Amino acid sequence: MQTSNIAVIAFNHISPFHLSVPCLFFGENRDSIGIPAFHLTVCTAETGPVSTTTGFKISVDSALKALHTADIVIVPSWRDSTEIPPAAMLDALKAAHSRGAIIVGLCLGTFVLAAAGLLDGRKATTHWGWADQLQQMYPLVSVDAGVLYIDEGDVITSAGVAAGIDCCLHIIRRLYGAETAARLARRLVVPPHRQGGQAQYIEHPIRTPLPHDRFSEVLAWACSNLDQDLNIETLAARAGMSRRTFTRHFRQYTGTSTVAWLLEQRLELAQKLLETSGASVEVVAQKAGFGSALSLRKHFIRAFSISPGRYRKEFRST
Repeated sequence: MQTSNIAVIAFNHISPFHLSVPCLFFGENRDSIGIPAFHLTVCTAETGPVSTTTGFKISVDSALKALHTADIVIVPSWRDSTEIPPAAMLDALKAAHSRGAIIVGLCLGTFVLAAAGLLDGRKATTHWGWADQLQQMYPLVSVDAGVLYIDEGDVITSAGVAAGIDCCLHIIRRLYGAETAARLARRLVVPPHRQGGQAQYIEHPIRTPLPHDRFSEVLAWACSNLDQDLNIETLAARAGMSRRTFTRHFRQYTGTSTVAWLLEQRLELAQKLLETSGASVEVVAQKAGFGSALSLRKHFIRAFSISPGRYRKEFRST
């Protein structure tokens, strides 16, 4: 498939970075590295110059009729996750999709695709900070906050901000192969395929213990002793509760099981140690309560799709 027509939808209060990503990938001549020239059109449903988040305005000459002939339509973000996009934009997206165009939502652009009903019954992703909201607003969408992008064939969505680069590079890879995508990645000075997913960037703050709250004090104690052999019996005994009572209160308080919570805290501690200390992976595994580097690696890759060693290289404080 020699896709040539790309339509990118701009809107008032757009982030210049979000708009620049698809323009960089599809708006420049790449004949020298084997990518046929795309015909890129930036269009809008707005009247007059399009405002940006940084104060300057952009003159956009094309209206949404550019979607009539587009092979790929990209919504690079959206200005407000709670705002339903204009009906004209949603109708144009649905018409383009029905005609066979590939529809792409980058970052909060996923909300626009969801509002158009294009993600019902499908998997999708968005910025991890808005993933829960997306799931609540559009329950028919299966939201995965842990990946950088999801390709459903005729619909593609990406995680937050810089993940738009990964997603556009994936589109090049899909159209012209891994070798061509790798050449473009080198030209742009970005990884051909970034290790790990969005999960490695998600913040998981530990709940602050409340004064004189015995239960939260037990959780704080557990976080300070993750290198110990902790289990539900140990925590229940420290709280002065039966196993059954503690289990019930624990799920009410944390929204998860003891095993899942302990694993989450240990992974978070491992991340912190890998980022801030020079301790070996084996030592990090011991301090975080995994027992061995092999066990840490298994759980770390399962949670973040990246090895502890690779994670350290990418996130180690300098």
